[in-house]
Amino acid sequence: MGPETGNGHDFAGGERADTNNNGHSPMKPQARGVREIIRAGSVWYPRRGGPRWSEIPDSRFTPPLVYARPMSIVPAAAQVLAVLRYLARQAVPVPAAAISRDVGLPRSTTYHLLDTLAADGFVVHLPEERRYGLGVSAFELASGYQRQAPFQRLARAPLAALVDRTGHNANLAVLHGREVIYVIEERAPGRPPLVSEVGVRLPAHLTASGRAVLALLPPAQVRAIFPDRSAFVQRHGVGPTSLTALRGLLAQVRRRGYATEEGEVTPGLSSVAAPVLDHHAHPIAGVSVTFPGESADEAERDRIAGHVAQTARELTRRVGGVTTARR
Repeated sequence: MGPETGNGHDFAGGERADTNNNGHSPMKPQARGVREIIRAGSVWYPRRGGPRWSEIPDSRFTPPLVYARPMSIVPAAAQVLAVLRYLARQAVPVPAAAISRDVGLPRSTTYHLLDTLAADGFVVHLPEERRYGLGVSAFELASGYQRQAPFQRLARAPLAALVDRTGHNANLAVLHGREVIYVIEERAPGRPPLVSEVGVRLPAHLTASGRAVLALLPPAQVRAIFPDRSAFVQRHGVGPTSLTALRGLLAQVRRRGYATEEGEVTPGLSSVAAPVLDHHAHPIAGVSVTFPGESADEAERDRIAGHVAQTARELTRRVGGVTTARR
């Protein structure tokens, strides 16, 4: 983010969020620290003749964002979350001065927040090092998330509806290394089981779900996942065998807004997938539908792709994520 000037913030792209306001509107960036939560590729600006605060994409980030934040943000809660998110991104504990500077909070506010978080175990103070890190209560939160599996619970009903609309099997998969792991499978009546059962791992570059996720990762991350040709395993002698070939496929995914695969996982079967995004527009999963390739004409494929993309957008909203504008 750009440097602070006067009572406001100068953001990339030439827009300026004027924070010279004595009120405490939760949407305005003068609730310092909120920007750390909402800056996923976007900046805030005032707009006359419409909603008091709106959002425009920052060209340094792709894809552009087209979502609206809820109007009931509580500044104090946003500041606490900004501190916790900042600490979670650090490799080691950090000084309070660094937290204050990087999150954009007054130093006194930073110390008050850290004291409160430390009292409840979410932050630990290392007095000898004069640094702060995450505490055991933060670990308990993460453990609770894993136990409750809310993502799978939120996804099951939309996937079942997707099966009803398309008449084909649907899956939800997450990226793990250079593989995808299938976490939900919804079968259509009369359709045979697929290789993509719950818990199965498949090469991400061969699956539609994997490609949908990989297409929205930074190029450097994709390169780290597939450093050389040995990373491109094959199942049936088809599919990309180099980073150059994979990049070409991922560029097609970004242009279309969804990913496909044609018999690369199972001969005779095709799949269409779209990504589910988190609140930073980062892909966290892929929704896919698999169908017999030879019996699906172009119109049918377009119909299925439309339903898959709609389901992915619904899941993105359900998990508090942001949707992307197709280019």
